[in-house]
Amino acid sequence: HLHVHVVPRRRGDGLRGFFWPRHPYRDDAQLEEVRAAIADAARK
Repeated sequence: HLHVHVVPRRRGDGLRGFFWPRHPYRDDAQLEEVRAAIADAARK
């Protein structure tokens, strides 16, 4: 079993060490927006 994370990096992305800062979603609408963006990217 091999498990790999590919993490694209950008200046100012907030990644320190291996963990991003965790922030709650503003509301359910923002959660849905993020979910849809991930699903769209996965289809490409």
